[in-house]
Amino acid sequence: MEEKYVDKSRVSVRPIYKPLAKDMIEKYHYSGRLSSCRYPLGIFYQTDNEHKFFAEPEEKLIGVACYGFPVGRRVLGSIFSEEILENRNILELTRLFIHDGYGKNIESLALGLTFKWMKENAKDIKVLISYADPEQSHDGAIYQATNWIYQGCGAFQMAPTFSLRLEEDGEWMHSRSVYSKFGSSDPKKMVKSIGHDFWLKKEASKHRYIIFLVTKKRIGNFIV
Repeated sequence: MEEKYVDKSRVSVRPIYKPLAKDMIEKYHYSGRLSSCRYPLGIFYQTDNEHKFFAEPEEKLIGVACYGFPVGRRVLGSIFSEEILENRNILELTRLFIHDGYGKNIESLALGLTFKWMKENAKDIKVLISYADPEQSHDGAIYQATNWIYQGCGAFQMAPTFSLRLEEDGEWMHSRSVYSKFGSSDPKKMVKSIGHDFWLKKEASKHRYIIFLVTKKRIGNFIV
């Protein structure tokens, strides 16, 4: 049976407490770890049930979108060759999770709602970036559906990225989590930080997408 489109009128987005976002990401996201997160935005779905305490429909938290400052220090320079933006004007979609069963377009709809929230409540943010990881079978379809600009696969990376595990039979830690935990993804620096044997695995190059939240302005070579 083909999955239906989500009822747009039932979906909303608003900030939630970071511990709640952290709990959801650690339980359900493939990374198992919350990364940089300035704005944890909850994705809510209005059910047919009445609220237990108020005379209004019940809303269920079905997902979370986390936006934070980019982990890599050179991200801005790899997007724009000119000093036209500051690091505080750009955020990365660091985590996105939504439970299944709410419609085949739920992710693109939810992302669009987060853009609207950003424009209304975080007006200093001009650009969003995100990555699609081929190792997780992510091809960037949801970014294409929400009009992100594709920037290629790996051409922007200054150096290879590595997953890490601290024990020979332990779980692999994604490079973004490695940077957050140890302050560097450079193997030579990690030797000093970790202090014992560890294992590295080179990661596949990722697809990068950007989207502008400003309108009728020129940013570098882009007119938005």
